[in-house]
Order: sequence, then C-alpha cells, then structure tokens
Amino acid sequence: MVDNMKYSGAVLFQNLKQLEVFRMSLPTTGREWQLTARPDGWPTTEDFALREAPVRPPGEGQILVRNLYMSVDPYMRGRMNDVKSYVPPFRLDKAMDGGAVGVVVASEAEGFAPGDHVLHQLGWREYATLEARHATPVSPDLAPLSAYLGVLGMPGLTAYAGLLEVASFKEGDAVFVSGAAGAVGSQVGQIARLKGASRVIGSAGSKEKVQLLTEEFGFDAAFNYKDGPVAEQLGQAAPDGIDVYFDNVGGEHLEAAIDSLRVHGRIAACGMIAQYNDSEPPAAPRNMAQIIGKRLRLQGLLVADHAPIQQQFVQETAAWINSGELRYRETVVDGLENAADAFLGMLRGANTGKMVVGLGD
Repeated sequence: MVDNMKYSGAVLFQNLKQLEVFRMSLPTTGREWQLTARPDGWPTTEDFALREAPVRPPGEGQILVRNLYMSVDPYMRGRMNDVKSYVPPFRLDKAMDGGAVGVVVASEAEGFAPGDHVLHQLGWREYATLEARHATPVSPDLAPLSAYLGVLGMPGLTAYAGLLEVASFKEGDAVFVSGAAGAVGSQVGQIARLKGASRVIGSAGSKEKVQLLTEEFGFDAAFNYKDGPVAEQLGQAAPDGIDVYFDNVGGEHLEAAIDSLRVHGRIAACGMIAQYNDSEPPAAPRNMAQIIGKRLRLQGLLVADHAPIQQQFVQETAAWINSGELRYRETVVDGLENAADAFLGMLRGANTGKMVVGLGD
C-alpha cells in the first residue's frame, strides 16, 4: 500500500511537472489588430494599429486557438462607426473581431483537444482564448479550412438564405445580383441558376470579373457598372424586367433595380457597400415611390436570423461543390500584418470571391 502511494505520488508529481512545462511552452503574447480612430469617410491604414498583447491560457471550459485564416467582410466597416446597430461597434484600442479558423493549441474543455480545427469569431489576432461553446469544429478533410469562412460559412449562408427565404425565390424568376463577383453575390447567382431561374444577371467592377461571371459561374448576362449608367446596362441585360434583386451595393444599383422590377418583385437588401464610406446622404435611389405601384417587397437580411437552416445549407452546398455544379473563388492575402490592407482592398473591390487573410500553417 505504501509503495503504491509512493508510486501514485511520483506519477502525480511527474504529471504536474509536465503540465507546468506545457503551460510554460504556451505563447504569452501575440499580435492583434486594434482600431485606433473612427474613420470619417474611407478608412485608412492610420485608423488601425498592429500591437502586441498578452495571451491568456485557457481556463475551465475554454480553449486556446492559433488562428490560421481570418475573414475581412463589408459589415465590419459599419462597426467602425460609434452608432447603434444590430452589432456593437468595435472598441477603440481593443482587439477587433470577426470570423476565423484556427487550430486548438491548448484545451480545458471537454470535446476539444490540441490539433482540432475550429471556426470562431475572434479573428484579427494570432491567438484567441475563448469559451469552447463559441467554437464550431471543422474538418480540413471535408474542405479547405478557408472555405469555412466563405462558400461554406457566413457568406454562403447569407446567399442561400437571402435568395431562398428573404427574396422568396421561385423557379422561373429572373434575378439580378449586384456585387456579383464577391463571396455572397457569386453564390447567389449560381444558386439561382441551380434552382431554375429563367435568367441571372450580375454586375461587377471590371472586365475580368464580368467574364468570370458568365464563363465560370454561369450567369446569363453581366456588365461592368463602370462602363455606363447601371439602369441602361441592366435594361439591356434584362429587357423583360426582373423578379428578384439581391442588393449588395445600394445607391444607383438599387434605383436601377426598382425601375426593372416587375409587379410583386422582391428585393433582398444584404448590403450597401457603395455608401458605407460616404459622409453625405446618397443621391439615389430617387424612385422609391415605385415600390407602392409595383407592390414591391424590400426586406433587410441578417444571416443570424437563418441559423435554423444552417445544416440544410451546408449539405446542399457541399453536394453542389462536390459535383462541380457550384464553383467559388478566394482571394488570399498572406500575413496578419497585411490584414488592414486586405480589408481596405476588399472595400474597393480588389477581391474576386471571398477575401481572407492567411496567418500561416
């Protein structure tokens, strides 16, 4: 009995020493992006700072994650303003946040072990300590890890739910998508085609993106909004009008869509990136009265409202990807130090498909 007690004590001492060594090997600091000023108009790199910050070891029920990919998204621009909204604004001189995929390096939570990959909302930093209940396991064997931030993630669900639930898409509808070469827009157009749209039209900001929409993503028509008035180009692309407008841009695009929508047309208002950085009220749309006569329906879209169809979305989208019926593009910027530039580039349309930042394997 005494020998067993000595043996147990020795094992316990050894385990405690191993735990101490393990904890000593965990990172104590890491880099994180902080918002240092609230932009007036277009953000600049001077509004951000990359700073060193302490990294907390995980407590009970928590995990420590080393981020591998982080997301930059249009909605983040709104969070830079100190105004009441559906999501709290970023705090000045505190770590920003957003979607990220990483690998667990330490766990004090049942069901999570070092080496597991997870999706969570503490991006914009190298290391994140979070409650395990706020992390979703993901598998690199099923899809590239970055895909969980795009085609199989929040943008993908936004496209799926926005078209099918908010816009009440039905077979035979003619659909117009603005910002159609982005992560959300490109998926909206392809889902509409797969679900039996009579015509799918998209707008984008370059000749190359227009070609991508028609040649790879299967849009029936597309145009470069920089080539002329949107209303004229949309009228040429959809001479018989449209039934659904998926709005990622707002402004002139929304005005043109209202003109083209048929009676009982529907608008899913997902984003209005054309005016996120405006310091003055937008000049358009100026034809909102048509909503009455045409009995149009305009409904805003927040992806969080559609969590109940998450599993349905993943299953159907994964099948489309595996069959080659749905394609996606990503623009990957390497290095956490380049995250602010990636965000600013995304606002200016420098990305094709989803913009993500790679933090290293």
